[in-house]
Amino acid sequence: MLGRQLGIVYLLLSKKCIKAAELAEHFEVSVRTIYRDVEALSLAGIPVYTQKGKNGGISLTENFVLNKMMLSKQEQETILAALNGMRATGAVEEEEMLRKLGGFFQLEEESWVSIDFSDWSDRRRELFELIKKAILQKKLLRFDYYGQNNVMKSRVVEPVQLLYKDYAWYLRGYCRERKAMRMFKIMRMKRTECLDENFVPNPAKYSGPEENSFGEAAAGCPGKRQKTGNTSLKAPVDFSEEIRIHIAASEAWRVYDRFEEEEVTCLEDGSFLICMRVIVDEWVYGMILSFGPAAEVIAPVSVKEEICRRLWETLENYNLRS
Repeated sequence: MLGRQLGIVYLLLSKKCIKAAELAEHFEVSVRTIYRDVEALSLAGIPVYTQKGKNGGISLTENFVLNKMMLSKQEQETILAALNGMRATGAVEEEEMLRKLGGFFQLEEESWVSIDFSDWSDRRRELFELIKKAILQKKLLRFDYYGQNNVMKSRVVEPVQLLYKDYAWYLRGYCRERKAMRMFKIMRMKRTECLDENFVPNPAKYSGPEENSFGEAAAGCPGKRQKTGNTSLKAPVDFSEEIRIHIAASEAWRVYDRFEEEEVTCLEDGSFLICMRVIVDEWVYGMILSFGPAAEVIAPVSVKEEICRRLWETLENYNLRS
């Protein structure tokens, strides 16, 4: 009950007036329960009042300030930690807020996370700053993008979120051309610019089936695709295959860096047997080939044959001619 009453106060701090029916629906209780909560808050000294009429509802007095004693020490520390995490992403505008709240709570801030959006050459820092600005200020992004078919297209996107997953940065955004959510790999975004035009976020269209920029469903991770479409009447089709790979002991550091623990079996001679279930795509072939002669595909046969074909084609590029 106390948690709900505090929740009511926080909602009233962000809105001037809320109808009891809206609060009842939000907290999944009856309107009568909401009025009992309002009465309890009033008795506790919170200046909350109700106003009847068409434009009436439940409100706080305009000069009300949330007392820090309403937050536990753990909650205060959590707020500071969250702000500190935002600052670590480069959001320097949180500095003043962090300083004020630290003094208000009389707590020392702890730098629990550090994030560097740039690469080692520092060439992508400006790009991340540009994307962050577009997301926070709700501005459209325009960029040229290289798809899997090697075709470059210009995209106009409503940027929603920067996502880091499986060793790569992605931009989640609503593509104006495709009229759907897309995942764009940051490395493939070229000539990116933030347009002057603002957009109004639409959670309804953002919550639809999410696809990567190749037109396939994606969870943000290469090799982990699902088929999109209307699946309300049918169970999702599993297009994944089990791949078994033998990897030499010399690659131990990469094995534990690349694969999940349950996918790895350490053999008596120190080498590894990898059993993983994935969608066989370019990412999978590239990953296997990156191990060079240290990796041998055991199954399935189709993957072994494709790896052989690619190796022979590569070898043709290096044949010495007399």
